[in-house]
Amino acid sequence: MTSKATTVEEYLAGLSDERRAAISAVRDVILRHLPEGYQEGISYGMIGYFVPHSIFPAGYHCDPKQPLGFVALASQKNYMSLYLSCLYTRPGSAERLAAEYAARGQKLDMGVSCLRFKKVEELPLELIGELISEVSVEEYVSGYLAQLEENRIAAAERKAARAAAKK
Repeated sequence: MTSKATTVEEYLAGLSDERRAAISAVRDVILRHLPEGYQEGISYGMIGYFVPHSIFPAGYHCDPKQPLGFVALASQKNYMSLYLSCLYTRPGSAERLAAEYAARGQKLDMGVSCLRFKKVEELPLELIGELISEVSVEEYVSGYLAQLEENRIAAAERKAARAAAKK
């Protein structure tokens, strides 16, 4: 569910007491571990933590008007979500998260970067804080740009292969 809130406080105020407590607990962990340079605000209808345009003017490549997202937190209809884009800059981060869930005997309910949960107790908050704290703004932007370049090269190679196959 995308919120119409324009501030984090407004977003939190629109949640049920139970959801507000859970989202606030995760938010507290994020804020305690968020490296210098990232900002908190509303992004895509959820609480977002991002690289501001003042640091990375190009913004998010799909919508340059948006700042480059790092982490996001949302209350959905049937669950809550923690979007951890930060996992993709450091090799082994996603594996550390999966290993923690396995060690706890829990099933990891995660999409590409979306960690879904129904109760805050399901989250390994200490590890999530560590993973967030390990990625500086500079490292994140550098990794993001490197991934964009890799994607560009791969797309050019696929296009060349298709053209060659047509000959």
